[in-house]
Amino acid sequence: MICTACRAALRTARASPSSRLLPTPSFAIRAFSASRTLRSVSAAIDEEIPSMTPAEASIASILAEKLSPTQLLVQDVSGGCGSMYAIDITSAAFRGQTILKQQRMVNAALGDLVKGWHGVQIRTKIPAEDA
Repeated sequence: MICTACRAALRTARASPSSRLLPTPSFAIRAFSASRTLRSVSAAIDEEIPSMTPAEASIASILAEKLSPTQLLVQDVSGGCGSMYAIDITSAAFRGQTILKQQRMVNAALGDLVKGWHGVQIRTKIPAEDA
């Protein structure tokens, strides 16, 4: 599902004679998939990963600072307008909390940033205890 702004942009691009020169819409390439493996926080933030947009990296940085996750994946699933994100996060900070409380912790960490989005998909996990 894509937002109205992205849908209008696609319609305009298809109607334009130069539409062959436009890149493939990002939602066709970057659709969220549960089968994608989570990237470690250090790999996602410290290294240059071509598939992570600046907005995704910014969100990952905020979450890394506030929740100290062991694994984190942030993806723009809006279809290109940057108004909906899927977040997979594993953090010890979630230990002992309900799923609702874990998701509220993620929302609180992101603060007012979330208010400008159409929506957010949050999947939280607790890391396995060290043996």
